[in-house]
Amino acid sequence: MYRIFILLFFILLATNSQAQTIHNAAKTWYTGPANASVKDNPNGWVSDPEWLKALPVGNGHIGAMVFGDVNKERIQLNEITLWSGSMDEGDNPEAAKYLPQIRALLFQGKYKEATALTNKTQITSKKGSGNGNGANVPFGCFQTLGDLWLSFNSNASYTNYHRELDLINGIAATRFTQNGVVYTREVFASHPDKALVIRLTASKPGAISFDLTINRPEKFNTAVSNKRLVMQGVLNNGRGADGMRYKTYVTPVLTGGRLEATGNSLQIKNASAVTLIVTAQTNYRQHYPDFVNGNFEAELEAATKRATAKTYTALKQAHTKDFSGFMKRVSFELDNTGSALPTDELVQKNFETKNEQALYPLYFQFGRYLLLSSSRQGGLPANLQGIWANKIQTPWNGDYHTDINVQMNYWPAEVVNLSESHIPLMDLIASLSAPGKKTARIQYHLRGWALHPITNVWGYTSPGEAASWGMHIGGGAWLMQHLWEHYAFSQDKAFLAKAYPLLKDACLFYLDWLVKDPQTGKLVSGPSPSPENSFKAPDGSTAQISMGPSHDQQVIFNLFDHTIKTARILSIKDPVFINDINNAKANLAPLQIGTDGRLMEWAHPFAETEPTHRHLSHLFAFYPGNQITLHKTPELAAAVKKSLEARGDGGVGWTFAWKIALWARLHDGNRALSILNNQLRPTTAVDTRYNDGGGTYYNLFDAGPPFQIDGNFGVIAGMAELFLQSHEDYIELLPALPDAWKNGSIKGLVARGGFVADLQWRNGLLTAGTIYSKKGGSCSVKYGSKIIKLNLAAGLKTSLNKYFLN
Repeated sequence: MYRIFILLFFILLATNSQAQTIHNAAKTWYTGPANASVKDNPNGWVSDPEWLKALPVGNGHIGAMVFGDVNKERIQLNEITLWSGSMDEGDNPEAAKYLPQIRALLFQGKYKEATALTNKTQITSKKGSGNGNGANVPFGCFQTLGDLWLSFNSNASYTNYHRELDLINGIAATRFTQNGVVYTREVFASHPDKALVIRLTASKPGAISFDLTINRPEKFNTAVSNKRLVMQGVLNNGRGADGMRYKTYVTPVLTGGRLEATGNSLQIKNASAVTLIVTAQTNYRQHYPDFVNGNFEAELEAATKRATAKTYTALKQAHTKDFSGFMKRVSFELDNTGSALPTDELVQKNFETKNEQALYPLYFQFGRYLLLSSSRQGGLPANLQGIWANKIQTPWNGDYHTDINVQMNYWPAEVVNLSESHIPLMDLIASLSAPGKKTARIQYHLRGWALHPITNVWGYTSPGEAASWGMHIGGGAWLMQHLWEHYAFSQDKAFLAKAYPLLKDACLFYLDWLVKDPQTGKLVSGPSPSPENSFKAPDGSTAQISMGPSHDQQVIFNLFDHTIKTARILSIKDPVFINDINNAKANLAPLQIGTDGRLMEWAHPFAETEPTHRHLSHLFAFYPGNQITLHKTPELAAAVKKSLEARGDGGVGWTFAWKIALWARLHDGNRALSILNNQLRPTTAVDTRYNDGGGTYYNLFDAGPPFQIDGNFGVIAGMAELFLQSHEDYIELLPALPDAWKNGSIKGLVARGGFVADLQWRNGLLTAGTIYSKKGGSCSVKYGSKIIKLNLAAGLKTSLNKYFLN
């Protein structure tokens, strides 16, 4: 009997240990605080490195970084619409008349003269983005809302410290023991209740006492009113006048103890539990003439009243049900998915071993977590830093770059089963149509709508401050891909019908913009750069502007193709327009392979000034596009591979992400894993090391550097391509599984057509698989060399075992 008891005890212990290991696979955790402190220049990029150790929470409206400091906790706050600046039009009405002359110079090979004339006549007529420092110009900047400080007035030592971020439930927690009391703090951002919720509890009654203050580096006033903190202010509109207004409430709800006020701070004394409810609002939408939803302060009052009327248990239950409902759609496990190591140590160990299989699923789910936390329906899309920024002058204004960055933010949205998080990008695109029509009309005297590399919440669509990057004209076509992809995955025809006018207007612009190359007779785009890259022109100059850069040709082809398909799906009768884009698509300058076997980046074989340049724009047609595929265009795919090999495996964070996806499309999972390990290397770099960058910060944020969230999102999109691809005429299972990932499973990935797959493998071979259709339909499924066809009823899960596991 004793032996049986001992055996049962160890079985139970092993079971609990296994459950804890699996649970840890969905948590980042640390054994020390982020040691919060604000130092150096509060407006600079490189100060406050502790911020990169804090843990992010967000609900698409409010974001927060939780530091977990024992004696003086800092909760850094963001509100997604908090921008300085104001609406500004930088279009140049004189630009259009110089376009024929610039094009003629380019066709004649006079790049030096063409570049000079382009910089003189085509760039923005105003200050643009302030060269990436737009906090005090009309372009504006996404800014920190401020910092909430909990000062416990103690320097006592503590033990048993544990800090974690639960990726499934969306809760950051801190636990420690101090003076014989076990303290627990939980922080989450509730989407159902539009509030940040902070909960403090203790193992002994009456053990919680602290001072509560809130501030920001500038333009704020804090007061105590109705037993709550109120911080409000007005930002700079970039013209020396008042811009956006904001207001924030911090409402304490006490169990036991008492609440007192001194000046602009609150004191909580001898409470047994405290819930802090943070609500915030700006008057962003009231800057628009058609805004009719009322007063933002009244909306804030109503939201605060609703949230504070609920118990903490009710708030937490509503949040957990909402958040986990999205996160549980996908699971990913490899051998030894759980780890006994804290996350920072796990990242360091992977740097040494290059195969810590606990890290990869954790990083994958962390990326999904960030997308869900920073992009929810009804809000703005994730910007360059998602929803988290700790400065007045955020790097590159925390804006929306349309020459890679905002697109990469949403590469994973559909495939990782977070389609709803894609909607804010669609809303932003729709909002850019009206100002984009002004740009097309004023800047170019053309139909449709146009967009350049930078945009913001104020609808900026004009060129940038320098032709070398600011004249990129392909951003509108590239953004249109997201409208099509959302339909391709969701099969939502109602959405596609709403998207069609945007697609059509984008096509109208490019129909007018394209001109015939006098040598080939083919249609080319220009003057335009291949985003941010340079070449050695035949006239001896270093140039960026040319006619027919491959990226422009590819994204325009992509737009025309998707618009034609949309009209067919919706049975739209628009024969003249459809005929025009069919003809234009057929007459676009084709993709070319150079004498070195690479896919050409420009219409001519220019020598590169930087052969390992961080951008991979001319490979768009292979990923995220599908004009080039291994099956349909093997020669072009081989040229893509040659181009990738020449570019090398280095780069900044988002470059690593793109390369992972491209190598996955090439079915080389081992090369993709090698680059993934480069991206996962630990770093503290916060400068802008374009040519020696990349890496992962302590809290798993992507190091561009500095922090840019596109790397987090792009990497998991590339990882998804290792397991499931659907850009061909079939869904392919495990097309690029790395050899090192011998055993594992991934469940819940989505393929185009609205098909959801669950896959398991052992020794690198599929051992179980199921697929179901969200809306019903037929599909072809490929594994290895075998392809099968299925007709699936909506919601009915079908086993793939009998087809592929003989």
